[in-house]
Amino acid sequence: MTRRFAPLFWTQFFSAFSDNFLKNALVFLILFHIGGADAEALITLAAAVFIAPYFFLSALGGELADRYDKAVVARRLKFCEIGIALIAVVGFGLHSVVLLFIALFLFGVIAALFGPIKYGILPDHLARSELPAGNALVQGATFIAILLGTIVGGIAAKDGGDPAHFAFLMIVFSLLCWGASLFIPRTGQGAPDLQVQKNVLVSTIGLLNFLREDPRLWWGALVISWLNVAGAVTLSLMPPLVKDVLGGNEEVVTTGLAIFSISIAIGSGLAAWLAAGRIILLPTVIGAVLLGLFAIDLGFSTLGAPPIPRLDGYVAIFTSVRGIHFALDLAGLAIAGGLFIVPANAAVQAWAGADRRARVVAAVNVLSAASVAGSTVIVAMLQTAGMTTSQLFLLLGAASLVVAIAVGRTMPASTLSDALSIIYRALFRMEVKGIDNLSKAGSNRIIALNHVSFLDAGLALSLLNNKPVFAIDVGIAKLWWVRPFVMLTNAMQLDPLKPMAVRSLIEAVKAGNPLIIFPEGRITVTGSLMKVYDGAALVADKANAEIVPVRIEGLEQTPFSRLKRGQVRRRWFPKVRVTILEPVRLTVDPELKGRKRRLAAGAALYGIMSDLVFRTTSTDRTMIEAIMQAAQTHGRRRRTAAK
Repeated sequence: MTRRFAPLFWTQFFSAFSDNFLKNALVFLILFHIGGADAEALITLAAAVFIAPYFFLSALGGELADRYDKAVVARRLKFCEIGIALIAVVGFGLHSVVLLFIALFLFGVIAALFGPIKYGILPDHLARSELPAGNALVQGATFIAILLGTIVGGIAAKDGGDPAHFAFLMIVFSLLCWGASLFIPRTGQGAPDLQVQKNVLVSTIGLLNFLREDPRLWWGALVISWLNVAGAVTLSLMPPLVKDVLGGNEEVVTTGLAIFSISIAIGSGLAAWLAAGRIILLPTVIGAVLLGLFAIDLGFSTLGAPPIPRLDGYVAIFTSVRGIHFALDLAGLAIAGGLFIVPANAAVQAWAGADRRARVVAAVNVLSAASVAGSTVIVAMLQTAGMTTSQLFLLLGAASLVVAIAVGRTMPASTLSDALSIIYRALFRMEVKGIDNLSKAGSNRIIALNHVSFLDAGLALSLLNNKPVFAIDVGIAKLWWVRPFVMLTNAMQLDPLKPMAVRSLIEAVKAGNPLIIFPEGRITVTGSLMKVYDGAALVADKANAEIVPVRIEGLEQTPFSRLKRGQVRRRWFPKVRVTILEPVRLTVDPELKGRKRRLAAGAALYGIMSDLVFRTTSTDRTMIEAIMQAAQTHGRRRRTAAK
């Protein structure tokens, strides 16, 4: 964790702890001590009170974050939070639901104003390739803080609670949050000429209209809103499910919330690991499907079921089959939520411009707040009408499956590319360096890769979000196991006897289609760079395209390469590394024409590919490290010569 990122991480962590400490202390007080017959509705109302400020203040928060330095705004907001903590202390000491609801509302105000900063500042301190991991850390930290806040809040509210302990924790964590915010690096003003709209209604409507103008941002906002709805509904339904259906006490509720928080952190980490530095959206679809299935199973398994005997204590849930079933469903539902939300958040941040990023996040928060507030009111009405908690989980699961279908059909990304990226990441632990270089090239670009195995084409396709053109040899294209790939992609077959095929490639590149090509023309049989053919260079030269050199390492060790067993140690799933260098243009003498120009272009491309191999080969290692690496690649029983 870098110094750029750590202060924001801890600010968010302490802030989430304080919010959820107060909210869950209030939930426990209502549910087990002072709520009475209206306890379930009051708990749902508490969630709505906290989320409501997001609807009418997120736009203001986004404008403030874009107009002024985000770090400075964060510090001032967290300073104000200290005073709100004092109101919560008084309310808890008096067991005043009114005062606690006021404090919760004010914490929601601070959270609404801080929300656009929390996610809008990430691209200011992180590279695009770091966004999935950064979002996963923020998401994970948030839910770990929720876990700790829940546990401590439950303890603080048990048997009516100790006001002294509550006051100490509220004040200390508010001070820690403010202290961490003081170390957030300044970002500068994103839009110094922006006029902050005083009418929050006008600014809110304006933000939503702006969001709708960009189909990708609107899609991301709707996706994020649904996850927030599902999370809010789950967290509001889980305590009464444990108490009224399973027959548990406060400690069992705390265990359930702990399972949920840890699991969503695991799901967030898994989403970041699968992304491997890229923005891939298929995990969102997978997460939506899993969320629906686990919610339905949770509803069916508790529908009409009798309470579990002796369900009291933090580990009591694990002492029965039904309890373990409940824990697994809850964990699966939360892991699915982590898979769902991280890619969508990272995508929205990457798609938004730097001068309006905070306002885009604010608009997403507005839509989420409206959705969550509306859903909590609907759930409260359904509860009042007599619908059971189990039935509500069934309804949530069915709705999630419908959402999964909608998300999959409208996803602004290539499903095939995302699926291949996940497969290569899962099977080969693929690591990609320099992914940002793909976006640095102009509209006319050629991705040139070294050719080490029959798996290279799928890997190349996994690197791009938009559908590229593949240049493929006509003989290879006729192989039975290659035909499905040709049908699924935009592949152009190259026949050396037909010059018009090359012209088609040139026109495709000029039209703005990224071209994937293997300049060697065949899979290496030496393990090193083979002869580079002139055809690829001719296309780059005629199309005036930038070349993005890409090196693949690792796939040559698989059985799908053309290296013999005597050349390399064969493994089914070796670790794969992909390095993408900065885009370059061919340097060819403008005076050259015809065959001489073609040969010069081929030589220039060979120079680019040779430089790729040299720059991506590690030379900063000792002789012992080099021998160990050779033994790992070629096998420990082979002789190694060192000079």
